[in-house]
Order: sequence, then C-alpha cells, then structure tokens
Amino acid sequence: MKTFFVSRSFAFRYAFSGWWFVIRTQRNAWIHAVATAVVLVMSFWLRLSFLEWAVILLAVAMVWLAEFLNTALEAVVDLSSPQHHELAKVGKDVGAAAVLITAASSALIGFLVLGPPLLEKIRSIFDRTNF
Repeated sequence: MKTFFVSRSFAFRYAFSGWWFVIRTQRNAWIHAVATAVVLVMSFWLRLSFLEWAVILLAVAMVWLAEFLNTALEAVVDLSSPQHHELAKVGKDVGAAAVLITAASSALIGFLVLGPPLLEKIRSIFDRTNF
C-alpha cells in the first residue's frame, strides 16, 4: 500500500513538473493564464449558476489541455526531427491550429455565458447613476 502512495506522489510531481515547464517556456501560456484569471474573477463577480460555472470551467480546461498537448507534440517533434522537415512543420502547425480552435471556441463560449449577465450588471450600474 505504501508503494502505491509513493508512486502516486511521483506521478503528481511529474505532472506538476510538466505544468511548470509549460508556464516557464510557452509565451502563449501566459496569455491563457491572464485570460483564465480574468474569466474566473468575472465569473465570481457575476455570480454564475453552477451550470454556467461548469461550462466556463470546461472551456478553460480545454484551452489548457490543448496548450499542454501542443507543447508535448512540439517537444516530441523537435526530438525526432532536429533538422527542418516538412512533416515536422505540419505536425507543429496542426498542433498550433488545435490550440487556436480551442481558444476561439472558448472565447465564444465565454461571450455567450458571461455576456448577458455582464451587460445586465453594466445596465444596473448606469441605471443607478442617473446622470
């Protein structure tokens, strides 16, 4: 039983090491981090329902998943093809396209979920000021 917990602790350490590698080396990960923080703060401020939270968290997770998989794909391509190769370029470009599609889809989901309550909140702020 002790071996099970020790092996799980190593698995978590490897996973966090990979997470730190992505944050440390991928410029777009910082864009995702800022966007994630903004979306989460806004979601708290707008007091989303549980279902809305689930949709937002799924969208955020999908962007991060795509970024992590793309980083892993790039590392494997770089390892297997240190010289320029057209298929290596294709692999990297397709991985980047997957991140782009996921990020764009998540942005659209964010606008659909956050947009209406945000507009309502803005309207209520301006209604109270009555210039």
